[in-house]
Amino acid sequence: MINRREALSRVALIMGGTVLGAEAFLSGCKTNTKGVSFSKDDIAFLNEVAETIIPATTTPGAKEAKVGEFMQIMVSDCYEEKDQAIFVEGIKKLDEAAKQLNGKGFMESTPEQRNTLLVALDKEAKEQAAKAADEKKTNPTKEFPKHYFTMMKQLTLSGFFTSEVGATKALRYVAVPGKYEGCVPYKKGDKAWATS
Repeated sequence: MINRREALSRVALIMGGTVLGAEAFLSGCKTNTKGVSFSKDDIAFLNEVAETIIPATTTPGAKEAKVGEFMQIMVSDCYEEKDQAIFVEGIKKLDEAAKQLNGKGFMESTPEQRNTLLVALDKEAKEQAAKAADEKKTNPTKEFPKHYFTMMKQLTLSGFFTSEVGATKALRYVAVPGKYEGCVPYKKGDKAWATS
């Protein structure tokens, strides 16, 4: 099985950037002494957000991989305080956005309403990142905070694809060491490899 460092690197490549907090997670060090605490309701909320991003289909979804618990650990143990604050406030903002869009909170919204909301938040986050990149050209030392949904999406992807469920049921997995095959035929619809 691949290690978490390699898996996080692959996820970062897929997402076209770096995963916030990954270095601290990989080094095993806490970046701060004040972790944030999440309630069971917060973890359930994060599981539902993650499940909306990676829903169960013919393979398990993010909820089965316990991505909400993964997010809790990453944010509490690996994020700097300023990023923790953005993330925690983001839970509230996401729920408020659901209430504005659907007239009810995220947890009470239908799967279709949740998906519509997260697509809109993803678009908002990408626009914010593009604006920050443009401003960075004229002011390269300025710090731009990440969008909370970008953090949630990154943690969902890294948590799912580095979990046992994601690596063995959503991806093709062959235990290492295995023989090297330089040319493996690809059939349309084949799963990606969890190992190389």
